[in-house]
Amino acid sequence: MDIVFIGLSITSSWGNGHATTYRGLLRELDRQGHRVAFLERDVPWYAPHRDLPDPAYAATELYGSLDELRRRFSGMVRDADAVVVGSYVPDGAAVGDWVLDTARGVTAFYDIDTPVTLAKLATGEVEYLSAAQIGAYDLYLSFTGGPTLHHLEDRHGARCARAFYCAFDPDAYYPEPGDSGWDLGYLGTYSVDRQPRVDSMLVQPARRWEEGRFVVAGPMYPPSLSWPANVTRTDHIPPAEHRDFYNAQRFTLNVTRDDMRRAGWSPSVRLFEAAACATPIISDAWEGLDAFFEPGREIIVAEDSAQVLEVLRGMGEGERVAMGRRARERVMAAHTAAHRARELPLLFAEAAGAAPATLSASA
Repeated sequence: MDIVFIGLSITSSWGNGHATTYRGLLRELDRQGHRVAFLERDVPWYAPHRDLPDPAYAATELYGSLDELRRRFSGMVRDADAVVVGSYVPDGAAVGDWVLDTARGVTAFYDIDTPVTLAKLATGEVEYLSAAQIGAYDLYLSFTGGPTLHHLEDRHGARCARAFYCAFDPDAYYPEPGDSGWDLGYLGTYSVDRQPRVDSMLVQPARRWEEGRFVVAGPMYPPSLSWPANVTRTDHIPPAEHRDFYNAQRFTLNVTRDDMRRAGWSPSVRLFEAAACATPIISDAWEGLDAFFEPGREIIVAEDSAQVLEVLRGMGEGERVAMGRRARERVMAAHTAAHRARELPLLFAEAAGAAPATLSASA
């Protein structure tokens, strides 16, 4: 197939989780014989941080404006077998209108932020998707599964809403032997709604356990935040260094944004990457988590500093290693980028011709 993606970014992973998702998916589509192109708006905040400016597996082009996009790539979009517009694309609603008017093949919206999108639609604040477009795209690929898929179809008129979860690259994420530098680490861009749980599940445990070693990595944290002396703060870590980061932790922390907690069924790509490294995960609780990992066996669910400290100081090394190994086996069986690349053409085919399949709660 000839597949065109118009997404937030593939060239820069700075401050976003989209780039790593696109990189794995497009690479695997290329390996499976499809021809893929990625069109990305050239924005000043990514320009200094392009850690993959020219992916070998996808024809990648930057454009400076909506007019330039239309002028340079109308033929490509018109002739493609499928065109995928991603969430958070600058002027994405206008881009979507152009794609829907121009494309002759399957059109899809890939929402890597579904709960956030639906919350924004409710207030009219979303710039990258209009309510009318939900029913105009042939296929709605949703980061979130479960009841949200029914909501998209029944309330918003989506023709074919399907879960399309993030995935990881097994060539980049795997266990490596070595000494753990930290007892607990967290990797994530600063978010106002996540920070209270970062405080309760990492900062407070660090204050209560002075001998413990903690790390928080990610950009955009306000300089006014106060960190205990035993918490290492580091800014952006490029994807090429994520494996080393996870392998240097005894446990890693997963914290979910409020909109995604409310929706459930929204696994972060960080969950799959950490599990692939066999690093045991301590996560906040949300509906659907047990569809991806078995709590107590493949993942630890905690809600406060006392529960986190009990795990950090009380779990034996044998059980810690075994839990990490079981989580790795789980994601290797279902959540690699190759799995998603095999799923996508089947979803295109369904949207193009077959009647939408009956959704299940875990679809």
